Amino acid sequence: MQIDLSPTSWGRVVAVTVAGTAVCIAAAFFVDSFNFPYLSPEALWRAQLTDLLLPLVLASSFFFFLMWKMRQLAIAQKVLAVVAATDSLTAVFNRGAFSMLVEAYLEQARSHSVVNAGALLIVDADHFKSVNDRLGHDCGDQALKLIARTIQGQLRGADIVGRIGGEEFAVFLPGADPSQSWLVAETIRRRVREAEFSPGGRPCPLSVSIGGVAFSGPTTYAEMFVVADKHLYKAKSNGRNQVSFETAAAGDPPGGGPMTVH
Repeated sequence: MQIDLSPTSWGRVVAVTVAGTAVCIAAAFFVDSFNFPYLSPEALWRAQLTDLLLPLVLASSFFFFLMWKMRQLAIAQKVLAVVAATDSLTAVFNRGAFSMLVEAYLEQARSHSVVNAGALLIVDADHFKSVNDRLGHDCGDQALKLIARTIQGQLRGADIVGRIGGEEFAVFLPGADPSQSWLVAETIRRRVREAEFSPGGRPCPLSVSIGGVAFSGPTTYAEMFVVADKHLYKAKSNGRNQVSFETAAAGDPPGGGPMTVH
């Protein structure tokens, strides 16, 4: 896992070291300056050299060590934050991080600071238990990784994907209109079906069922999840490997009604 460190992190270490050392040198000269008028030229030169070199060696070492340790701590905290928010198998967000990010967006949308529209998709691998039973759990893990990569390959930069269950993923499409959202869902379904998955040289076609809902206006993650999950169940019940999508969240004016695509 690569951690994207701030490009100014080392610059901050150097800047604080230089500034702290300069302050210590200035303080040493200020305290010693009261004695300067009473010193001989040779003693004055030695005193000024000491006021310069002693803080330069000791203070610079102290500040550099302190800031270096603080930088290491910041990196460790960032690593832990990433690990805590990431599904260890598929490297997408885990359920808790995904729901928190979606709810944060919806909260901003309710305050009109972001576009108050988008969609939620729930993507579930079809007959996944049979994949584990026939090929083993290691092959099942490889299938989940492939599905996760396929989903990520169809998303924009602002879109969010998370693993919310054993073989279940969720996709949040902020700002997308219903037609764009439906197209993303259908593209994910088609790409997974077309993906080559042949563990040990044995072809094993994969497919997903997708339930989705578009929203326009105030809503919550829980409300959208209920509607999207209902459509996922509908897609499963109708034969799997299809998209069932509603163009308006519950309580909003219909924007075209539900759509089911095979």
